[in-house]
Amino acid sequence: MAQTRLVLTVTGNDRPGLTSALADAIVAVGGNWQEGHFSRLGGLYVGSVLVELEASKVGDLEAAAGKLDIADLRVVTNAAREVDPVAGQPFLFELVGSDRPGIISQVTGALARLGANIESLSSHEESAAWGGEKLFRAEVLATLPDGVAPEDAQDALEAISGEIMVDFTFADG
Repeated sequence: MAQTRLVLTVTGNDRPGLTSALADAIVAVGGNWQEGHFSRLGGLYVGSVLVELEASKVGDLEAAAGKLDIADLRVVTNAAREVDPVAGQPFLFELVGSDRPGIISQVTGALARLGANIESLSSHEESAAWGGEKLFRAEVLATLPDGVAPEDAQDALEAISGEIMVDFTFADG
């Protein structure tokens, strides 16, 4: 039986039991939850999950997801694409600094100019231990293309650190 993979994107009002309802819908049609990323963002439940199932069951999963839609949860299904892994070297770093507009724009712009591909980016605000100032913290995993050394990426990010007022911590390669 031919297998296929789908990405389900989920957005809705946050409440207990949403992940369980989604997982139950997937297993009810014989699907396998392979990977997922969920969080509470702006008071909403937001996330995505990669599901593998028999190709003949795609309609069943979409119908099950549609039943979840009526409970203030929007589920969009898209066929996953089979792609070759991105060639290059992993580059992991964290940043922290006073929250202000433009941090992610400038950081991702510096990486884009190097031809780096962002594999994952996670960010959040938190209160500083001193005075309650808002701090912005992010963790980024990128893949550097062949010919770009981690030191090159580190130099590019450190060159903008003063302008965007953040400190970078780079993982050992």
